[in-house]
Formats: sequence, structure tokens, C-alpha cells
Amino acid sequence: QVQLVESGGGLVQPGGSLRLSCAASGRTFTMGWFRQAPGKEREFVATINWSGETTDYADSVRGRFTISRDNAKDTVYLQMTSLKPEDTAVYYCAAASTATVVTTPGTYHYWGQGTQVTVSS
Repeated sequence: QVQLVESGGGLVQPGGSLRLSCAASGRTFTMGWFRQAPGKEREFVATINWSGETTDYADSVRGRFTISRDNAKDTVYLQMTSLKPEDTAVYYCAAASTATVVTTPGTYHYWGQGTQVTVSS
């Protein structure tokens, strides 16, 4: 059983930046970030494999968000820049038992409780 705890959310103005962290209670393989806005389905944001060599992003965040990981600390990060109001959502990290990056929520077995990100002036 892997426990995931997100942190780093908050209120930021449009164009601003935030860095989310996800601390895992043990070794993880592929990790992902997802988000869910009010009234919408949970959507894929970014994913990274165990070594960190392979990543993938949703088109809506590509070029603005960067996923990375520090396996020595069992922590995954999501650096978000040039934030837009439409990025407002609860952000969740998730862990999958696969070696390759995956974008579908159903492939992930463990989920954190989420952290709120609000982009507003």
C-alpha cells in the first residue's frame, strides 16, 4: 500500500507559478498528475516513468508545466508556470504499477487526497 500526500497548492494570479509536491510512503513506479475542476471529469495533466527519462503532458499544459521526480526522496513535483484561470482545479497525484508512462486514470492504483489550485486575479 502506497500513500501519497500532495502539497503546494494555493491561490495565484494569472501568469504566476506554483510548484506542487507529492510525497510517497514508499517506492513508486510511473507517477502522474491529474486535475478535476468543479462539474468536470478528472483529466490527465502529466506523467513520468520511474527513471524520469520519459514524460508526457496534456496538450493544454505542454510547454507550461514540468513534471519531475526525486527518487531518493520518493517525491514527484509539478512545476506550473504561466498559469491561467482555466488551470483552476483540485490536483491529484497518482501512482501506477507500470514501467511506462500512462495517461488513463484507471491505470493508476494509488491516489492522493488532492490539493487546490486557484488561478484568479
